Amino acid sequence: MVASSEHEHPKKALGWAARDTSGVLSPFKFSRRETREKDVTFKVLFCGICHSDLHMVKNEWGISTYPLVPGHEIVGEVTEVGSKVQKFKVGDKVGVGCLVGSCKTCDSCANDLENYCPKQIQTYGAKYLDGTTTYGGYSDIMVADEAFVIRIPDNLPLEGAAPLLCAGITTYSPLRYFGLDKPGMHVGVVGLGGLGHVAVKFAKALGVNVTVISTSANKKDEAIKHLGADSFLVSRDQDQMQAAMGTLDGIIDTVSAVHPLPPLISLLKANGKLVMVGAPEKPLELPVFSLIMGRKTLAGSNIGGIKETQEMIDLAAKHNITADIEIIPIDYLNTAMERLAKGDVRYRFVIDIGNTLKPAI
Repeated sequence: MVASSEHEHPKKALGWAARDTSGVLSPFKFSRRETREKDVTFKVLFCGICHSDLHMVKNEWGISTYPLVPGHEIVGEVTEVGSKVQKFKVGDKVGVGCLVGSCKTCDSCANDLENYCPKQIQTYGAKYLDGTTTYGGYSDIMVADEAFVIRIPDNLPLEGAAPLLCAGITTYSPLRYFGLDKPGMHVGVVGLGGLGHVAVKFAKALGVNVTVISTSANKKDEAIKHLGADSFLVSRDQDQMQAAMGTLDGIIDTVSAVHPLPPLISLLKANGKLVMVGAPEKPLELPVFSLIMGRKTLAGSNIGGIKETQEMIDLAAKHNITADIEIIPIDYLNTAMERLAKGDVRYRFVIDIGNTLKPAI
């Protein structure tokens, strides 16, 4: 007989889970494994709400299994470490992002790119090495292999750091990999949401000239005065777009809705790069001529490896970069999901787990 999720492991845990494609979340008793020799156990204090959590609770990508405890922007304080843990001790501030495991033997893993390991284990909704289901950070306790735990520097507020474990690394990694991190370069950021606003912050910290590209003219003041962008383009304004043709070294496109690519490609200089980090549900059209004429590149990028994620967090601490957040109690979760679906958040919801999720009894 298969053990219930509540009795599968020794450590009692409490979270909020979706039970079906309605996506409605409610309290859920389950269990976490005992702290193994290389494990770090921590009390979850905050967890960000990523747009992918919304897709997953409703099974919009067709890969969800229920009950599903979302959350992969998890931060807290270490309460126990295994006997062979070397990097962390009780009391440390730590985080876990989108991954809790990988094969550790493939080329990607050998190059610190666990995020591209074909056997990567997602933080929630996946099967762990022991065959049990992984549950995410909408919960009071987390146990993870130290190789997938990130140290959060003391000067970085935990609540503002949480979204960086997904949104931060998702935008930081392509800036680095595609060489869009050289002072004086001109980089565009498409979309000013959870991903876009941190893309602007990291690009500016790297010394890059940043243009925010949005369909909404009313975000101009926010982009320039609050986030520090250098300029702003309204993508629906043909005159503005025409005037900016051929001016950008690269673009980070964070938009997850279907949108036309040729106007963005036209903004690139010769050899420019358009990097997709948003994931529209339907295929986008790509007139290849727009790439050929200028030797331009269309690419994608998905989060980052653990080493690079730590590098990103350390840079965030150095430059005081945090996500702009709205802190919510756990019982506001379903309302927050409804608001997220409408884009009504500036720019990331973060659940105050430590103060509002009653511990498992």
